[in-house]
Amino acid sequence: VVGFTCVVCHLPINSDPLLSGVNNRNHCPYCLSSRHVDLYQAGDRMNACRASMKAIGLAWKSSRNKYGTTNGELMIVHLCDECDAVSINRIAADDNLEKLEDLFEKTLRMEKSRKVKLWEYGILLLEYHHQPELKQCLFGKT
Repeated sequence: VVGFTCVVCHLPINSDPLLSGVNNRNHCPYCLSSRHVDLYQAGDRMNACRASMKAIGLAWKSSRNKYGTTNGELMIVHLCDECDAVSINRIAADDNLEKLEDLFEKTLRMEKSRKVKLWEYGILLLEYHHQPELKQCLFGKT
């Protein structure tokens, strides 16, 4: 089995694309935490940092991907616990839906200064009026 152990909750994670629906699995489907492993592009695993990254919000990534919405593809925003680097990662088919809904609420409560900084990086966080589209992405309905 291809996979890894979550650096936060220590559960074994299967990274088979047939289960997760993503080619470069780098976050835990149970707690949504990640590890700072990619340096230049998704899947390169060249970053020496290797610290844990906490899920801090949900964002839209402009995308022509067939799974994107009118706002783009739904992504998890991660913040590195060591170097404060920010990354966005695709949600996966086996991600815990309750955790994703909780992360949406966390996004809405995020400090304004952090929201501004993420916006400056080009990260478009979900807002309250995106809730119907989020439900559609997660559950296939509004």
